[in-house]
Amino acid sequence: MEFSHVPVMPEEVVSALAIRPGGVYVDCTLGGAGHTALILERLNENGRVVGIDRDEDALENAREKIKDPRLITVKDNFENIAQAAASAGFDKVDGILMDLGVSSHQLDTAERGFSYIKNAPLDMRMDVSSPLTAREVVNTYPEKELSRILRDYGEERFAQRIAAKICERRAEKEITDTLELAGIISSAIPPKMRYDGGNPAKRSFQAIRIEVNGELDCIPKAIRDGIDLLNPGGRMAIISFHSLEDRIVKTEFQKLERPCICPPDLPICVCGKVQKAVIITRKPILPGETELKNNTRSHSAKLRVCERI
Repeated sequence: MEFSHVPVMPEEVVSALAIRPGGVYVDCTLGGAGHTALILERLNENGRVVGIDRDEDALENAREKIKDPRLITVKDNFENIAQAAASAGFDKVDGILMDLGVSSHQLDTAERGFSYIKNAPLDMRMDVSSPLTAREVVNTYPEKELSRILRDYGEERFAQRIAAKICERRAEKEITDTLELAGIISSAIPPKMRYDGGNPAKRSFQAIRIEVNGELDCIPKAIRDGIDLLNPGGRMAIISFHSLEDRIVKTEFQKLERPCICPPDLPICVCGKVQKAVIITRKPILPGETELKNNTRSHSAKLRVCERI
């Protein structure tokens, strides 16, 4: 299936990065390379983009579609941003973009197992060489752990009921397919509540996907290492798509701007922590009305930006 991608908030992202024509930029989540293409348009012959992704399909697509020597692709998890930049030959960069959403290609390619409306083997791995799959999570995790994941990562209020139903069904036979799992989830939710806020499996699939790929765990490290990678005046722009991600980004940005952990009654700071950034966006930037109409996947997007001092 051809990789397609409509970049979210394209003009807002380009503006937020304050692109320097001869600068070096890191697209931590290359995906369909839509944002990378826009950055490259604004660079001169000396500019470079390091595109990181753990999905080999995304990397191959970007190399084939863009065919620009200024693009350097690196297969890695974006939490390893410093190592990825170093492998491309850079110890400092001028801007960093993280688009934390799942790529359109991954969602639309049924066999990847991300979709709750297309049948496929339970997989959900962004990197198909990773050992943990959704099938293993669903069939081997203890009921209490499943409930925690659904509650914490999916913000699913019926997490306990869904986890119990999954364990009940897997005791009869292994759960192997996406639509089978979606049906089990739906059956655990009270009928009047099943379609409150969209497909009844949406939140649970999100939670399992986050667990399989360790999506939340890598964000704080990527932000901390990324800010150290930036040149003074360089900017970090992060697009999140649900409240859990946005909360982490907001908190980490605040720590970079106000890092002191001394008790408030101390007259002077003694912890030695130094401010590394200023927050550019006190409130997140949201998609405009036109984009909301034309790109349904932008609906929950939030863009936050900070600048290295």
